[in-house]
Amino acid sequence: MGDLESDFNLRVVLVSFKQCLNEKEEVLLDHYLAGWRGLVRFLNSLGAIFSFISKDVVTKVQVLERLRSSPQQEHYLSLQSMVAYEVGHQLVDLQRRSRHPDSGCRTLLRLHRALRWLQLFLEGLRTSPEDASTAVLCTDSYNASLAAYHPWVIRQAVTMAFCTLPTRKVFLEAMNVGSPEQAVEMLGEALPFIEHVYNISQKLYTEHALLDLP
Repeated sequence: MGDLESDFNLRVVLVSFKQCLNEKEEVLLDHYLAGWRGLVRFLNSLGAIFSFISKDVVTKVQVLERLRSSPQQEHYLSLQSMVAYEVGHQLVDLQRRSRHPDSGCRTLLRLHRALRWLQLFLEGLRTSPEDASTAVLCTDSYNASLAAYHPWVIRQAVTMAFCTLPTRKVFLEAMNVGSPEQAVEMLGEALPFIEHVYNISQKLYTEHALLDLP
């Protein structure tokens, strides 16, 4: 997983999420995980501030990569095939973590929640004025997504850490696609793909009553 630490480029994420859906609008896990590897590079490029999220994401990506290379790998080609396989074979802990603590459904649900936070935060960066507070943008995005799944102590620590975030300009330059204006333009191209993947995943998890897996 050393490639998770190398330089980030927003174009890589854009390509991954563009390729994430097939003609049936199934979420292909290889491209989904490739997109997340790019997003982890982005988080890591900003220092230790986001390590509480990026370390957990790396762990979850590794779990899903092992499933993709397991003897059952054909069932993990897409999010849809994974859900059908694990739910159909009772490989998901629905009430409490017990026999299947690292099921693919539970693992990807954690990435799904984190993707919502990043999507909201990046959209905030894209649409905000130059002097916007990244601490406010990030806190608002966190409160609208991940905060609901974290205990009070973690929420307090996270929002305090957000106060040390760099400026909007630094964030945009960290995307390595040119000027801040070019980064904003590419975010405008990439975010609709990320949002579409999120919405399809959300609908699937809702239909199978999997949004609150322990």
